[in-house]
Amino acid sequence: MRVVEKKLDNPVWNSLNEIHKNISIEFDGIKFYNPSYCPFGGFTKSNNLINSINEYSNLVDNFYVVGEKPLFSNLLTLNKNLICNQMLLKKPIDIEDREQIIELKTKQHKTALFDLVNMVQPGYFSNRTSDLGKYFGIYKKDKLIAVTGERMKMTEFTEVSAVVTHPKHTGKGYAKQLIKQTTNQIFKENKIPYLHVAESNIGAIKLYEKLGFTTRRKISFWNFKKE
Repeated sequence: MRVVEKKLDNPVWNSLNEIHKNISIEFDGIKFYNPSYCPFGGFTKSNNLINSINEYSNLVDNFYVVGEKPLFSNLLTLNKNLICNQMLLKKPIDIEDREQIIELKTKQHKTALFDLVNMVQPGYFSNRTSDLGKYFGIYKKDKLIAVTGERMKMTEFTEVSAVVTHPKHTGKGYAKQLIKQTTNQIFKENKIPYLHVAESNIGAIKLYEKLGFTTRRKISFWNFKKE
């Protein structure tokens, strides 16, 4: 298992070599998601990447390279290094089901999902991110108020992402219910759920730990902007 887990050291590269290879854009040594799905890239060899990263920046002016820090040209600005805890869940979550949860499939669902995530966590969710996996939500009075779903996917692992609750509805346990729903779906596919959370987000880390997630390693999301 530890050999397989090494794939998680380079989650973008391996996802784009496996389940998401049909939406991969490769520029001589580095792979990126098509930016309409996700503004992430990853690489295995650090030489000769400067021109490749510049080429991708012509498609989207704000993006992330995940893992090692790449070399980059003065055409780009390193905006920040977002250091995250990469956390794994090894067994299903044991909490009582309390909320009605639906899979977000329709165009109306996906529009509401896009709007909610970008209101709470702007910059990560593109117009086709919802097509990367299954997303689930909780509605109250016909309004989508909490969501969670799947993003990067490998043969053995699926990333839990967009753990988002509308600010007016936090503290009611909706995230727990949605994480259980999403991770149960992943376990049904005989895969292991994992997620990334900013190391500064202590509240979220404590929630994930209560649900059974453990930190595997720290990993950097290098955020670049075009000059």
